[in-house]
Amino acid sequence: MIVTLIVVCEVAFWVLLAAGLALRYWAGMPRAGLAVLLCEPLLEVVLLVVTAVDLKNGAEPDWKHGLAAVYIGYSVALGHYTVRWVDVRVAHRFAGGPPPSTPKYGTARAVHEWKLAARWVLASVIALGLLQGAIWYVGDDGDTGSLIQWQQRMLFVIGLNVVIALTYTLFPKKEPARGGGVA
Repeated sequence: MIVTLIVVCEVAFWVLLAAGLALRYWAGMPRAGLAVLLCEPLLEVVLLVVTAVDLKNGAEPDWKHGLAAVYIGYSVALGHYTVRWVDVRVAHRFAGGPPPSTPKYGTARAVHEWKLAARWVLASVIALGLLQGAIWYVGDDGDTGSLIQWQQRMLFVIGLNVVIALTYTLFPKKEPARGGGVA
């Protein structure tokens, strides 16, 4: 049931995003579009409540509960970023908005990567906290091994994102030389 709910939440996220942007740009109803987009956090609340109820009703904690925690962490830390990322591209493509701008070179790119890494670290920390809460909630009576494995995966995600950002800092990509033909 938890996996089905995670899939439903993910599909609902994209449906709400599409509906919100359609209202905003095609229907000319930016307030209604914003209202639809603001409904997205309710998906995570529903998932959190259902997961907690499932554990309270005696379900053995397993990978599904860990996946729910990770999904909630991602949605909280990166959901707004994802919505904004898509919004800029839709505005450019269909509403005459400015082109998306992601820095490609040097310090600006390194700063961008560190900001993105910070979002992933936050997502992982939220997931770690939810997983630890589930471990404490289940207590010594249940097998929490799968939840501990998810915590280890989240530590790996933190490390991976820090390494990626560090790579852009230590080895910045240089902008190619322009023009410069010999006359």
